[in-house]
Parts: sequence; structure tokens; C-alpha cells
Amino acid sequence: MLRSMVIAGSALAVASCSVGPNFHRPTAPAGVGYSPQPLPEATASAPVPAGETQKLIAGRDLPFEWWQLFHSPELNSLIERSLRANPNVAAAQAALAQAHELVSAQSGYYYPQVDTTYQFERHKISGNLTNDQAPGVQGNGDNLLPPLQDPDNFPHTAPLFYNFHTAEVTVGFVPDVFGANRRQVESLQARAEAQLFALEATYLTLASNVAAAAIQEASLRGQIEATRQIIDSETRSLQVLRDQLRTGLVMRIDVAAQEAALAQAKASLPPLQKQFEQTRDQLRALAGNLPNQDIGETFTLEALTLPGELPMSVPAKLIEQRPDVRAAQAQLHAANAQVGVAVAAMLPDFSITGSVGGNADQLPWIFRTGGSFWNVVSDATQPIFHGGTLLHQKRAANQAVEQAAAQYQSAVITAYQNVADCLHAVLADADALSADAEAERAAKVTLDLTRRQMDVGYVNYLTLLSSQVAYQQAVINRIQAQALRYSDTIALFQALGGGWWNRAKQS
Repeated sequence: MLRSMVIAGSALAVASCSVGPNFHRPTAPAGVGYSPQPLPEATASAPVPAGETQKLIAGRDLPFEWWQLFHSPELNSLIERSLRANPNVAAAQAALAQAHELVSAQSGYYYPQVDTTYQFERHKISGNLTNDQAPGVQGNGDNLLPPLQDPDNFPHTAPLFYNFHTAEVTVGFVPDVFGANRRQVESLQARAEAQLFALEATYLTLASNVAAAAIQEASLRGQIEATRQIIDSETRSLQVLRDQLRTGLVMRIDVAAQEAALAQAKASLPPLQKQFEQTRDQLRALAGNLPNQDIGETFTLEALTLPGELPMSVPAKLIEQRPDVRAAQAQLHAANAQVGVAVAAMLPDFSITGSVGGNADQLPWIFRTGGSFWNVVSDATQPIFHGGTLLHQKRAANQAVEQAAAQYQSAVITAYQNVADCLHAVLADADALSADAEAERAAKVTLDLTRRQMDVGYVNYLTLLSSQVAYQQAVINRIQAQALRYSDTIALFQALGGGWWNRAKQS
């Protein structure tokens, strides 16, 4: 019997179809690009670290370990350790594993469900009812009917005490005639794919955040050092002015102005130190450490190398490379499959159930002569009236597809915008660094000339103070502009998808 059920169920499964729309992967937008006008092929340059020219290479692929392009062993070490230790990675990996388990669980409905049951009962039947409800003669010849008591005085039967054993194997099968289960499995598989790309996005975001924080640390370290040098210079100038005040060469207002400049320089240092320590805290957290668990890596702008060639993916390939776009596509696929599930719920539902077992008052006699039983039940159910529930569920599924399609379109537009923004930032910030480097050079020349002129009495100290302030700001601006070039490069690598498709396969 069981064999016949399995064969019949398999035949129905083979003959079944999947209702609902089939999913078709969206194609890249036609004629898409990163700018209305052609972009330059290279950036401007500046005669300072991080001022090298960067070439935009159309069609160049991006390696998975893109951070190695900065040629920083410290950065490589910290990112690789963060990818292993950060709890967000573990959470994303667990979410992916859970999604795969849900697919496997749903796939189990393709097969018959087999269950076994054993039941033990202990009964006492009233003597007043025994003649009508007693089990009677058993398969082993035992007669459970109790004897008649006091037939001459007051005839009645004795209460009946007996055990009852039931062992049963049940096989149930629901043929997937209209593909409801197949669509449900398809939806879960698509959600698992979305979790896969969520994991890729976690890797990419983590690596980008570590690299960006390292650049921020290097920038702040440079700004702090420049500020300290300015404080030292301002302190020496104040001492010179105080000496000159005692000899009558300058007025008290000149000393007061220098004191104010020194105080202002000192006041700019604590905010930089605060940002620096918070950035170090961020790096520790990204590496999976607590605040008191320091990391050994430190970063300076001089220890980093700006990549000389930047990949510029073919626009049509970007939607295949962005994890967020691929995740949105998978969510669209999942929603599309749920339409089929909703349609199948409106169609006939078939099931086959069979059981075989035995009953006896003694356990050894369950499957002996007279104790066995079996049954086969087939069932077909066609929904007729459910108060509009099934219809509205189908309409809701269709609207979910519309929502997922709009979200996918938004993800595509955002992806192209991100790349365009990064390319424009790469070009503009290279120009800005070139201008800031020139401004710093000019400010330094002006400061040196002003100092020499003051030494011979040609200008007063207020003029020198103004030159010092201008040079101080020029140094800070140049350091910030250097850091921006690294940050822009990291942002571009992230916007292009991070090269996850080039990861070496695990053996």
C-alpha cells in the first residue's frame, strides 16, 4: 500500500504545474552612464603625498581585496582581522544559514510525511454497560466479557477492567498539483539569495568602514601634529614679543594679540584629540574589541599609497556587482513567487493519507491474527467562499510585487548615483588638493618673507600674526584634502560593489 501511495504521489508531482508568473531577471537600463558629459580620463596632481594622478580605467575589474591597493600592511591586517571577528559578520552568516535551512525545511513537503504512533489505554467499563460495550473475544482467543454475578438473587455483570494497545504507522502526502509548494520553495530560495548578498554587503561595508576610519585616524594624526607645531611656533613668538616688550620694542597690544593667537591654537587641539580617540574607539569596535582592548595598528597619511589606477565598471554590469541591487532583485523574485502561492490557494487541494497498525489488549498480539487494521483516505478540497480572503491575499501579493519592483528600481538609481557621486568627488577633490597645496606653498612663502621683513623692522607684528594664521589654516586644509583623496577612492571601490565576485573560492 505504501509503495502504491508513493508511486501515485510521484506521478502527480511530475504531472503538476506551477501557477503564477515566472520570474525574469531585470535587465540593465538602456544607454545608462555615469555623467551627461564624458568624464576626464585622469585627475589633477599635486606635489604632496596623496597628490598623484589617478587614471580612470573604463572596464577595469575590481579585486575583492581592494584595500591591498593602498599598500599598507597595517590596513590589510586590521581589515582581515575585522572580517573574522566583527559580530555583524557572524550575524549575517547565521541569517544566511537560517535562510538555507528554511529552504530545506519547505522542500520536505515534496515527500510523503511518515509518522508512527503508539497508544496505551487502561479502561474500566461499568458492569451495567458491559454487555453492549465490552471488547469481547480477542484475537488470541481471550474472552474479556465478565461473568454474570448472582443470577438468582440480583443478576448483574461485573465491571470490566482491560488494557488496550494501539500501534500505527501513518503516511500522508499532499501532491503539489498546482505548484504551491514549488513557488513557496522558490520564494524562500530567493530570500536566501537576498541574505547571501546581505552578507556580501556586510563584508563590503565593514571593510570600507575600517579603511575610512583608518584614513580618518591618519588625517587627525596629521592635523594634531600640525597644530602642535603651530602651538610651539606661537609659543616661541610670544616669548620673543615678551622679551621685546621689556625692552620697549613692541607695545602691549602686540603681546596681547599673540597671546590670543596662542590661546586659539591651543583651543583647536582638544577637539582634534577627541575625534582621534573616538576614531580609535571605532576601529577597536570594528575589529570586534572592547574599548580597553587596543589594536596594534596605527595609521599615517605618509604610510599609505594612493592607487594610481581606478576601475570604472561598465555601467551595464553595475547592477550585477552591487550587493544591494542584487538583494533587491532577490526580494523581487521572492515576492513574484508568492503570487503563485496565493493563486494556488484558490485552486483544488488534494491529499492522500494511509495508515496501518494493530490493536490488542496484550502488546504481543498487536500485529498477530485479528489485531491488524489499515485504511486509505483521499481528499480533494476546492475553496468556494472564504469571505474574499483568498482574492485579497492574491491582490496583496500582486501589490507586494509592485512594491518590490519599485524598491529595485530605486536601488538601481541609487547605485548609479553613488558611482557618479564618487567619480565626481575623485576628480573635484584632486583639484582641491592641488589648489590647497599651492595655497600652502604660497602661505609659507608669505610667512617666511614677512618674518624677514619684521626682523628688519619693515612690517609690524600684526602682519606677521596674520601670515601665521593663514599658514596654519593652509596646512590643516592640505592635510584634510589629502585624506579626502583616500576617502574618495574607498567610497568609489564600495560604490562599484567591492569586487565580491572575485573572491578566491574556499577549498
